[in-house]
Amino acid sequence: MIYFIGAGPGDAKLVTVKAKEILESAEVVLYTGSLVPKEVISWAKEAEIIEDSQGMKYDEIFDFLKKYADKKVARVHTGDPSLYSTIAKQIEFLKSEGIEYEVIPGVTAAFGAAASLGVEYTIPGVSQTLVLSRVEGKTPQPESLENILRLKNSSLVFYLSISLINKLVKKALEMGYSKDTPCFVVEKATWKEEKIYKGTIENIEEKVSHIKGVAIIMMGEFLEQKEKYESHLYVK
Repeated sequence: MIYFIGAGPGDAKLVTVKAKEILESAEVVLYTGSLVPKEVISWAKEAEIIEDSQGMKYDEIFDFLKKYADKKVARVHTGDPSLYSTIAKQIEFLKSEGIEYEVIPGVTAAFGAAASLGVEYTIPGVSQTLVLSRVEGKTPQPESLENILRLKNSSLVFYLSISLINKLVKKALEMGYSKDTPCFVVEKATWKEEKIYKGTIENIEEKVSHIKGVAIIMMGEFLEQKEKYESHLYVK
C-alpha cells in the first residue's frame, strides 16, 4: 500500500494523528526534500529505507513506488496532497499497475498562514469566496491573472508566486485596485522561521523583495477583518 501523506506547511505538530501513525509503522519513506520538516521524517523509526525525492524524475519515482509496493510506503508531500503536489500523475501510474493507495490530508499553507495571522477568509459582506491560485511563471496557468483578479470580492491567496509579486501588483493596479488594498505575505508559514509582512499592494513589494524561499501572498479587503453586516449564522 502506498500512503500519500500531507506533512502540513511546516509545524510538525500539525500533522494528523493518522499520518503520524502511518509514518511510525512505515517500512519505506519517500519524502519531498527540504520542504518536509525533519521531525516528521524522524517518526519513521521502523523504516528500512528513507529517500528524498528531490531531483527525482517521474520515471524514477514510479520505479521506486513499484519496487516497494509490497511494503508499507509513506509518500510524504508538503502541505496537503491535493494542492501543488503532483499526486495525480503518481496515482495514475499506481492505478495502471493495480497498486493500492490511500491519501491522508494535511494542513495547507493558506490555512497555516491564516492561523498565524488570526484571520478569517469568509467575512460577511466582504468575502464569501476563497481563491487559491498562482501567478503564471515557468508553469503555464490556464486561468488568466485578469480573470482571477476580477474576483475583487473574494479572498485571494497565491502560492508559489513570491518571485512574481511585481507582476501581480502591477496587474492589480492596472485593473483598478486601490493602492490601499491590503496585501500580506507569510514566509514559511508555521515554521519556527516564519515571518509575516503586512502592507498594501502599493508597498508590499519593497517589504518582501528579499524573499527567495516559500511564501504565501494574501490579497483583499478581507484582511481588514471588518464585517459589512452581521452574520446570520448565530441568529435565531
